[in-house]
Amino acid sequence: MRQKGNLKSLLEILIVATRLGLTSFGGPVAHLGYFHEEYVRRRKWMDERTYADLVALCQFLPGPASSQVGIGVGVLRGGILGGILAFIGFTLPSVLALIVFALFIQGYNIGDAGWIQGLKIVAVAVVAHAILGMAQKLTPDLQRKTLALMALVITLLWQTAWSQVSVIVITGFIGYLIYKHHEKDEGAGLAFPISKRFGIICLVLFFGLLLVLPIARELTAIDWIAMFDSFYRSGSLVFGGGHVVLPLLEREFVPAGWLSEEAFLAGYGAAQAVPGPLFTFASYIGAVSGGWFGGLLATVAIFLPAFLLVLGTLPFWNALRTNPKIKGALLGVNAAVVGILISAFYHPIWTSSIQTPIDFALAAILFSMLVYFKLPPWIVVLTGAVGGTLIGML
Repeated sequence: MRQKGNLKSLLEILIVATRLGLTSFGGPVAHLGYFHEEYVRRRKWMDERTYADLVALCQFLPGPASSQVGIGVGVLRGGILGGILAFIGFTLPSVLALIVFALFIQGYNIGDAGWIQGLKIVAVAVVAHAILGMAQKLTPDLQRKTLALMALVITLLWQTAWSQVSVIVITGFIGYLIYKHHEKDEGAGLAFPISKRFGIICLVLFFGLLLVLPIARELTAIDWIAMFDSFYRSGSLVFGGGHVVLPLLEREFVPAGWLSEEAFLAGYGAAQAVPGPLFTFASYIGAVSGGWFGGLLATVAIFLPAFLLVLGTLPFWNALRTNPKIKGALLGVNAAVVGILISAFYHPIWTSSIQTPIDFALAAILFSMLVYFKLPPWIVVLTGAVGGTLIGML
C-alpha cells in the first residue's frame, strides 16, 4: 500500500489526479465514487477498509471532503509531496476555468444578462438537490431534525459571519450530550507516513493562522491580507462540503463590496459546470476581486486549512475514530449543516434567483433533470444558461 515517493510514482500521482480533475463532475459524493473506482478498484493503491477509513476521517474534519480524501491518497502513495501533487492535479483544472470565467465577465453588465440569470436558477436546483441528499443521511431521527431546525432558525434570523460558527459549536456540544454513548467503532488502524510531531506542527499552524490573520487584518488594512483571512476562515469553519461554504463566502464578500450578489450567484452557477471541488468557487471570487493574483491567492487560502488539518490529524486518527464522545459531537454538527444549508437556500439563493413564475418553472425543470433523469451536471448548467437567455428575450 505504501510506496516510496520516487519521481516515477509522483508523476503517476499527478497524471491520475489531473485526469480525475478534468472528468469528476457531480459534487463531493460523486468525486468519492470516482476516487474509489480509480484508486481502489483499478489501481489498487489501497484496500477497501483503508479507503473507507480515509473517507471517514475527511468527513470528520471541516473543509472539502473529496479534496481531503485526494490529498490523503496522495500522501499514502507518495508522502507529503504526493499529497500536494494529488491536490494540484485534482484542483487546478477547475481553478483555471473559473478564473478565466471571472475575467471574461468583468467587462459585461452581468446583472442584465439572461444566461447569468439562468446560472443563478441552476444554483437553486443544485442546492435543493444537495439539501435532500444531506437531510436523508444526516438527520435520520427526531433529535437531529430538531438540531437542523434550530440551526436553520438561528442562521436565518442572526446573519453574521460568526452565526454559523456559533451554531456548529452549540450543536456539537448538544450532540456530545445526546450521543456520547454512541456505539464504539472498532477496526484496523491506518498507517500513514507522517510523524505525530509533524502532525502537531500542522495543527499548531492551523490554529495559529486562525487567530493571527484577523489581528493582522485589523492592524495592516492591506487588501490581500483581508482577502486571505476571509478565505482561510471560511475554509477552516465549513462542515459539510462545498455547498455549505456558500453562506460563509457570501457574508464575507458581498456586504463588504468585493463583488455584487449577481456576480456571486453567477459564479456559483458556473462552478457547477466545471469538474473538481466546489471550493474552487473561491478562485472565481478572488479573480473577480483581484484578477489572476486574487484568484490564486484565494485558492491557496481556502484550501490551506484542509491541508493542515489532514496532515495534522492523520497520525492521531486511530484514537479519534474509536471515541464515541467525539463521534457524538460530530453527529450534532452534521445535523446543523443541513439547517445552515437550508438557510443559505432561502437567502441569498432563492430570494435572488426566483422572481417570476417562469423562473420557478425553469428551476423545477433543472431540478428534475438533475434528480429524476440523472443527467450530468454540465448538461443541467448548459440548459439553465440557454433557458435563462430565452427567458430574457421574452
